[in-house]
Amino acid sequence: MADLSVKINNLRLKNPVMTASGTFGYGVEFADFIPLDQLGGIIVKGTTLHAREGNDYPRMVETAQGMLNCVGLQNKGVDYFCEHIYPEIKDIDTNVLVNVSGSSPDDYAACAARVNALEKIPAIELNISCPNVRQGGMAFGVTCEGAASVVRAVRARYGKTLIVKLSPNVTNIADIARACEAEGADSVSLINTLMGMSIDIEKRCSRLSIGTGGLSGPAVKPVALRMVWQVAQAVKIPVVGLGGICTAEDAIEFLMAGATAIEIGTANFIDPAVTLKVRDGISDWLDRHGCKSVAEIIGALRQ
Repeated sequence: MADLSVKINNLRLKNPVMTASGTFGYGVEFADFIPLDQLGGIIVKGTTLHAREGNDYPRMVETAQGMLNCVGLQNKGVDYFCEHIYPEIKDIDTNVLVNVSGSSPDDYAACAARVNALEKIPAIELNISCPNVRQGGMAFGVTCEGAASVVRAVRARYGKTLIVKLSPNVTNIADIARACEAEGADSVSLINTLMGMSIDIEKRCSRLSIGTGGLSGPAVKPVALRMVWQVAQAVKIPVVGLGGICTAEDAIEFLMAGATAIEIGTANFIDPAVTLKVRDGISDWLDRHGCKSVAEIIGALRQ
């Protein structure tokens, strides 16, 4: 069998398949469906310095080949996570990462510092790209200056592997990625959701409580793939690809475009075992094509 292990800075993954934040809970919710220790990594739901109620309902709606959501980072805050959630997940035998968000660079940094103290959390994913919150969120991820300000503040207080999640709702995502790299990011992940909308024509109003939401699922994959390819050529740090990945073939496309690892999100709602099916599919493909390691196909797209 081919070697599926990959590295993101000092973070070693058993295989390149991770779960996308917000689609896999804290991991334990899926323990009845798959052995969690077989995943390359689990990225838990978004965590903020203070508790957040999220947005009002309705906040999810199905679309053609995807879904819109405006959940709004509902969580009980980082202190609750440290005291109540961390003890439940710290002994899962794989990489457990925390997705960190905030309303200001200082909020991000303070939250990251709390997580930094947790021995068995080896990395964070810095969410500067959530389109569903009124303060912070995507606002920091759409300019080089905004992205740099958050990464700089977090890097000063966080000493482990730092992955920055990028917004696709920008003019040039490669510029944003370079700005994050310059401030000390160890990796970038992309893409977060695309801004979208759905209208109920009988009620003449949006189907989402705040009007717009983030589009995810297979519909966004071509955009995500193109952006991963662009960013992988623009930075020297590892790239994590996500956006509409449902099959091993999807994942392999992202790897060939330059991603070192991938995340699976919306597909978890359809099939709670999809992550391991994708892992096994990658392994089968590598074996059938005579590859000894997944590293052989990372960035292997022919120009």
